Amino acid sequence: MKQKINLLIAFSAVVLIALSAMQYYLVKTTYDYKVEQFRGEIKDKIAKITNDYSDIDSTIFYKKDLLYKELAESYLLDPERRNQIKQSILQNSFKAELTKKLQQEFEREIPNLELDFAIVLDKFVIYNNTEADTIFAEKPFIENKMYGNLASLDDAFLVRNYVGTTSGTSLNADYKLLTEDTLYVSVNNWETIILKRMTMIFVFAVFSILTLITLFVIAIRALIKQKKMSDIKTDFINNITHELKTPLTTLSVSTKILERKEVRENDKVYENVLSTINRQNNRLQNLIDQVMTNSLGYEEIELQKEKVAMPNFLHSIVDDFQIAYPNVAILTDFDTNKINLNLDKFHLTTAITNVLENAVKYGCQNITITTSLENNQFTIGIQDDGIGIPKGKHSLLFDKFYRVEQGNLHNAKGLGLGLYYVDQIIKAHQGNINVVSELGKGATFNFRFQI
Repeated sequence: MKQKINLLIAFSAVVLIALSAMQYYLVKTTYDYKVEQFRGEIKDKIAKITNDYSDIDSTIFYKKDLLYKELAESYLLDPERRNQIKQSILQNSFKAELTKKLQQEFEREIPNLELDFAIVLDKFVIYNNTEADTIFAEKPFIENKMYGNLASLDDAFLVRNYVGTTSGTSLNADYKLLTEDTLYVSVNNWETIILKRMTMIFVFAVFSILTLITLFVIAIRALIKQKKMSDIKTDFINNITHELKTPLTTLSVSTKILERKEVRENDKVYENVLSTINRQNNRLQNLIDQVMTNSLGYEEIELQKEKVAMPNFLHSIVDDFQIAYPNVAILTDFDTNKINLNLDKFHLTTAITNVLENAVKYGCQNITITTSLENNQFTIGIQDDGIGIPKGKHSLLFDKFYRVEQGNLHNAKGLGLGLYYVDQIIKAHQGNINVVSELGKGATFNFRFQI
């Protein structure tokens, strides 16, 4: 059974991990899609704004075209100026002005987003006499920024490429100028924007995972509890079988003895055998009554309540118990104030006696019984110096058929109904019971009744 549960737990854990991984993959895929969708929206908006630079300020871009022509023609006149052309373009006089105008345009058209941008020079190629002379061609670097306020391309994305062509005449020969630059944009807090758009997806994903984990834990706890109950019931059956076997065997042997003629003719032997049969019959009856009575739930117990005077009632229980167990020292510390409680004397006597007998059964030599009255609550405390109870077992103490085991062995005899019966009796009185104990340090049971 234990191996099957372990295999089921392992299999369930693997399934849970697989489902979690699948959920992560779906969320990651959705996140990537949302990022691309967001960038697509930004590209469309910015493309409409910068579709034609001349729409923003024709004067500046007229100066830009003139600069490009001057640089191209100066190169054709003096090819040694190749290295100066790039610096002349990057350090143009209208750089700050164009950056400011584009920034204002973005703020006006896209007011709900904070973004930085950069227009980076990629190519500067001159076609002369059907031959291409590449003055400048590099991959996009932030060092080649012509306009904009972006400090790095690491967190930016490409919006679009702009290719410009210009024709002219130099040295009595026609030429064509091809330039290419790229617009990069970085939206501040774009991750936050994406995450906000995915709020419902994240909530659903987290809820699904938590639900799976919760169901997994509930199922495993139910299996473990079922196994414990199965073990407890098996232990109970073994105990009750053992308890019944002895009197039944004795009855069987006694019956066979009575069949013998010489026994029937010997009055003394005959009476001894009958006495043995009677004792074993009573023992069987007591076992059956114990199982039938002690296994009742508190809703099924019919109480015969009456006014019971404290602490006289407790003194009578202690006196009777002391006679049965003279070697156990019992110390009482009862509240001197007399108080009458509406209780069932028979059932409560049995409940308290069960706790006392349990203490003796598990190695107790000294017992202290106390009472107190506080906030209209009467408390009976029973403290012993027995072997104690592990904290992990406290919640199981009052379960039906449960007995505390020591190293997988039940050294003390019993059916596991005593403390269950005590708990049900206290509940039937609308009271409550709790235990305070540590292994090796004894135990204290507290009964509380509302006045």
